[in-house]
Amino acid sequence: MATTTAAQQRARAKAEYDAFVAACPSRELLDRISNKWVTLVLAALGSGSTHRPGTDCAGGPQVLRYSELQRLLAGVSQKMLTQTLRSLERDGLVSRTVVPTVPVTVSYELTGLGLSLYETMRGLKSWAEGHMDDVLANRDAYDDARAA
Repeated sequence: MATTTAAQQRARAKAEYDAFVAACPSRELLDRISNKWVTLVLAALGSGSTHRPGTDCAGGPQVLRYSELQRLLAGVSQKMLTQTLRSLERDGLVSRTVVPTVPVTVSYELTGLGLSLYETMRGLKSWAEGHMDDVLANRDAYDDARAA
């Protein structure tokens, strides 16, 4: 029986990734990155300038402190932001830098892998913002037809 190295096993598993298969680990990743807070954190870190409502976040990547992210992401709880940042750091999408000041300064930025995902997520965010009126109109039409 031939033995396989860890690298060979990883290569074989990578060739077999198929999100339509229940046991595929890419499903967990899809679940994580489809979260609204992940989308918004990636958009904030990739925007390059402080986001203003009604403007496109397309200035390029930036480094933000935790408190800056919390201010940008209206409605996010401290717990949810912390969990989101930890999961993104674990997946290698975000890097965390701690500066030993008083108080300690913690900042976050996208990694190369995170930047590659940011491009996709930026398009998704823009699509949602640009088509919200259409979706709301369709919801109203659907609800009206069901009520009749």
